[in-house]
Amino acid sequence: MDIFKLQNGSDIRGVALDGVLGEDVNLNAEAVERIAGGFMRWLRARTPEGQTLRVAVGRDSRLSGPAISRTLCAALNRAGAEVADLGLATTPAMFMSTVLPRRPFDAAVMITASHLPWNRNGMKFFTAKGGAESADIREILTLAGEAFPEADVRGGKKRSRFMDTYAAFLRKKITDAAGRERPLSGLRIVVDAGNGAGGFFTKKVLEPLGADTTGSRYLRPDGHFPNHAPNPEAPEAMASIRDAVLESKADFGIIFDTDVDRAGAVLRSGEELNRNRLIAMISAILLREHPGTTIVTDSITSTGLAAFIRERGGVHHRFRRGYRNVINEAIRLNAEGTDCQIAMETSGHAALKENWFLDDGAYLIVRLLMELACGRDLESLIEGLPEPAESREFRLKITDPDFKTCGQTVLDALLRFARAQEGWTEAPDNHEGVRFGLDDAHGNGWFLLRLSLHDPVLPLNVESDSPGGVRVIAGELAAFLKTQGGIDVTPLSDYLRR
Repeated sequence: MDIFKLQNGSDIRGVALDGVLGEDVNLNAEAVERIAGGFMRWLRARTPEGQTLRVAVGRDSRLSGPAISRTLCAALNRAGAEVADLGLATTPAMFMSTVLPRRPFDAAVMITASHLPWNRNGMKFFTAKGGAESADIREILTLAGEAFPEADVRGGKKRSRFMDTYAAFLRKKITDAAGRERPLSGLRIVVDAGNGAGGFFTKKVLEPLGADTTGSRYLRPDGHFPNHAPNPEAPEAMASIRDAVLESKADFGIIFDTDVDRAGAVLRSGEELNRNRLIAMISAILLREHPGTTIVTDSITSTGLAAFIRERGGVHHRFRRGYRNVINEAIRLNAEGTDCQIAMETSGHAALKENWFLDDGAYLIVRLLMELACGRDLESLIEGLPEPAESREFRLKITDPDFKTCGQTVLDALLRFARAQEGWTEAPDNHEGVRFGLDDAHGNGWFLLRLSLHDPVLPLNVESDSPGGVRVIAGELAAFLKTQGGIDVTPLSDYLRR
């Protein structure tokens, strides 16, 4: 077993169940036990000698979750930890278990693979300092190859109802803002949990605050995910919560991903709040509270969002894709003396300074509910947000086996080519790939070509403020990209032939 193949950035990800052709199980009991030992060695090196470690374990609704949890809890216990099984939980709650209770846990492990298919699973690791970084995962996997001496820890595995504590924390944010105990009375708010772990939000957060949640969908955990992918970026998922809002005449709709570290929403009109719109809304709130703050986003946010933030007195800092990248950039800016209240990706990952820079979909939604609880109008927050006439993403596969070198070669060539074109302007604040704005004669928009973080793919994002502009920009890029070796431009060619 090459255990290092289970690393996916700052997470563990693997195939946990048979049933998909060509996908062999690699996150099996042996791998879980080895990773548990590696994690305990990693944790011991960061803990005072002689301290008994208390570790919380939670999981989302995936079919393989209970079995992995049993194996993980037993292995952690054998390695010397007092283990608390939190059962069905969310990723943000697992971090909060290390900081929130009167006697917080020393560490936490969340068993999840986010929105990936039903046969996948994985793990995320937390201490009170935050989530494990990519280098930490590498170290844990390196230490996973060493045998761990068994220890006799009394008590074995215990159960914990920490999700009740976490839900109470979320409720208190809303009641404190509104100054009353049931501030959502009179509002109908529906949730689409996608059969993931987010169903708790209706019974443990919304309803105790007075909200009517009639019309909510797919709250029951089901690791087959039979209704739609639990992913706020997926069009079918956003269509589902939009339908729920309109059919039930709700005042607000909420959708979470499987483990609730991401979220999207829908206004009473049916207008979707995701990507640039969701970033704009939370930015408007934070800029009202923290004038002039910096908003860190990923690289594919629109020029309209940048203008929206600038017009409200904020600073837009566009950075590299990857939720850990934007979070770490926000932390770095604050350490250097630049006030930065949020780091957010268009995927729905949002981490607020006031909340330990934890990417928490439920907390993001709580910040919007605080507005409703105080009688404020959400729609007005994003009035004047410039929206592109068209936007499109093309994923160009890299066929060269050395995909990183090939991809960088293409990007370098495109940069030279783009700088020589009339009407093309290089983005001054770009930290990833090649981004240029194009004038009216060349499509009236912008493009970004970048190298995927983990896959042999060059994602190409194109936006235009004019109908038909994406086709113009795509055509100019296709003519150049076809001259480059090692990439498949079929998605561009197919689009242009339509």
